[in-house]
Amino acid sequence: METPIFMLDDRTDQATKEMLESVVKRKRKFDRFKFRHLFVMWLTIAFGFFFFIYLYYTVMKPYSYSFEAMFSAFVKKSVNFYLLVINVGIYGLMNLLREKREKAEKEYHALRCEIIDKSKDLWKKEDEWKNRHIVFEMMKKKYDINLYHENK
Repeated sequence: METPIFMLDDRTDQATKEMLESVVKRKRKFDRFKFRHLFVMWLTIAFGFFFFIYLYYTVMKPYSYSFEAMFSAFVKKSVNFYLLVINVGIYGLMNLLREKREKAEKEYHALRCEIIDKSKDLWKKEDEWKNRHIVFEMMKKKYDINLYHENK
């Protein structure tokens, strides 16, 4: 269990600590997929740009007089096919990571909203209810998780 969550002692019960721990794990998973998607997206853009420049100077410019000659020159070199497959593969990976990022984001926000909705049940006692803002501030400060509002 995370140290700041473990140190909440009397402010929360064990079930609430587990829920907070779970939302932290989901947030980290979402952040990890967000970073990977962004990295692969820029990799796709860069690789596509350099592939286009390569094709421009090796196929388009020298054989611009005829589409048939350009197509023939493209097919003649097998490296063009491999580079095209790599570019399409990176694009597919980018879309796969986007879907995983969106799924992780939905899971994270669903659990975060559940904690917000159940806050009256999680902090039942009067003194716990008055001190819940300490827990919310700690979660915002340490993990960048907003438990005050359901909006992103």
